[in-house]
Amino acid sequence: MTVSDEVHFKALSGVTTATLTTILLKKGLRNVWIRGAFPLAQGLERIVGRAFTVRFVPAREDLATPESWSSPKSSRGAIEQMPSGCIAVVDAMGVKDAGIWGDILCARMAKRGVAGLVTDGVVRDLAGVLGTKLPVWASGAAAPPSVAGLTFVDWQQPVACGGVAVFPDDVIVADQDGAVVIPAALLADVVDAAVEQERFEGWIMDEVNNGAVLPGLYPPNEANKAKYEASKKR
Repeated sequence: MTVSDEVHFKALSGVTTATLTTILLKKGLRNVWIRGAFPLAQGLERIVGRAFTVRFVPAREDLATPESWSSPKSSRGAIEQMPSGCIAVVDAMGVKDAGIWGDILCARMAKRGVAGLVTDGVVRDLAGVLGTKLPVWASGAAAPPSVAGLTFVDWQQPVACGGVAVFPDDVIVADQDGAVVIPAALLADVVDAAVEQERFEGWIMDEVNNGAVLPGLYPPNEANKAKYEASKKR
């Protein structure tokens, strides 16, 4: 991880995905929330990392076989390429009747220091997956293996996970509201705006708790903007 990434990721660890979607909306990006990716365990902490993308396509009988798992170009091969601190983003096309992978593969990811797994599909061996302590955002669980409904294609390609375009090295932030994609080129601008937005909304919450009414506060009129700016100087 670069020094720049370390600084940005630390800042993003204090920013909600809800705030990020608002910031990205203001920058013209409406489609950044990965549909179907929800935390499988209660109380998962927010994770931030660069996307390592994995792509599946519909199952084709001559390719989607148990024997394919031994191929260098397989989910097993992909995991061995994942750098520590990355977030695996797996495009399963929303298929929910075949698990992309299960506890053994998740255990290997955890051993390699992967920060988490985000997919619009499902996992299998749910109890075992949870036991690995790898943070997982997915649509749930299913018993059948991946080859029952999916064909592995490749890693580190652009993918369409949960209807969102994700490119290798985009930044992923995932929390209790799901997972959001920050385009790599926008990272610095988004971080600055998001940290300020969190600070501002914290001030608004304090005002609400002190009895302030919403009209003119959220969004703020000129008087409340001035009041907020004054609060930052104290």
